[in-house]
Amino acid sequence: MAEVIQLPAEARERAGKGASRAIRREGRIPAVIYGDKKDVTMLTMDVRHVAKEYNKGGFFSRLFEVVVDGKAERVLPRDLQLHPVTDVPLHADFLRLSKGVKIRVNIPVTFTNEEISIGLKRGGILNIVRHEIEFMVPPDSMPESIEIDMEKWDVGDSIHIEDITLPGDITATIDRNFTIATIASPVVEKEVEEDVEEGEEGEEGEAAEGEAEGDAEE
Repeated sequence: MAEVIQLPAEARERAGKGASRAIRREGRIPAVIYGDKKDVTMLTMDVRHVAKEYNKGGFFSRLFEVVVDGKAERVLPRDLQLHPVTDVPLHADFLRLSKGVKIRVNIPVTFTNEEISIGLKRGGILNIVRHEIEFMVPPDSMPESIEIDMEKWDVGDSIHIEDITLPGDITATIDRNFTIATIASPVVEKEVEEDVEEGEEGEEGEAAEGEAEGDAEE
């Protein structure tokens, strides 16, 4: 199960551009929590805390607990506005999570045992078709990533979603056996290189013949 990280926050009463600018001047950003048929909660957060978690990667597929006055609410990030030049967070939206309800989320794909993969050791090239996959997931059992063990896969193989043992009670939102990755043969690249070399030699030969013909006419 994915690690749940706590984000400290403070309640805020005022909304609007003026209030948001004042919040940012204090080194904080406005944020909201919505969902689960409850009122929207308006908050402020330390911009450094939000930026740190965002820069770790996978921000929108990680669970957080927003803590206000000692009370924690489990949430999932849904939107993060960034400064167009500096990429500093400006505003955050979080979805409030309730028990027993599945959520739609993109989960990253990771590959293990590449160093002992049959196909990669033979010179095959890993071609990743999907770096992340959208799933319907119970919040309490959301994995940090979908791991694919590369050891048994050979050159020419295609890895499909049905080839993977999925953790927990999660289901892909795409209703077909789609491709996640393939191991391509390196022979194609060699053939292209050989064709280029042969073409260059042919051009040189034609040029030499042309020069010889020109000398003969003279």
